[in-house]
Amino acid sequence: MLYDAVEADEEASPEAFHAAYFEELATVVAELGADTVVGGTGLDRATVEAIEAGDHPELTVEEASEVLSLAEGAPDADDIAWEARDHVLMGMTTAVVDVDTVARETDLDLDAKEIQQAIEGRLPTTLEQFAAIQAYVNARR
Repeated sequence: MLYDAVEADEEASPEAFHAAYFEELATVVAELGADTVVGGTGLDRATVEAIEAGDHPELTVEEASEVLSLAEGAPDADDIAWEARDHVLMGMTTAVVDVDTVARETDLDLDAKEIQQAIEGRLPTTLEQFAAIQAYVNARR
C-alpha cells in the first residue's frame, strides 16, 4: 500500500515515492481492468487510462486509496489512507520532526498548519505532496 511503496531502509527521493505509488496503482488497474476501476472509484476513464499507460495524473491520497482498495484482499480505502498517514506520523515521532520543520525543509507550497492538516487527512493532499512529506520524514528516521 502507500505507506510501504518504498522499502523503509531505502533512502528515496519524493520522485521515487511518487513513482512507486503509481507502480502500485498501475498494477491494480492492470489486474482489474480500466472498466472495473472506473466503476469502483470516483475517477474518470481518462485518469484511469492514464494510470494504466504509465502516466502520473494528479491524484489525491484518497483517490489513490480508492484504487488500491479494489485489489483482492485489500483493506478499504479509508483504512489505506489512514495507514499511510499513520506511518508518516509515527515516522515524525521516531525522527523527532515537527510540521514546522517539514514545511520549512520541503519544496511544498504548504505552511506548517497545512502540513499538519494534510497528514491528518483534513486537507486534500496530492500524491506528489504526500510523497514529498513521506520522503522527508523517512530520510530522517
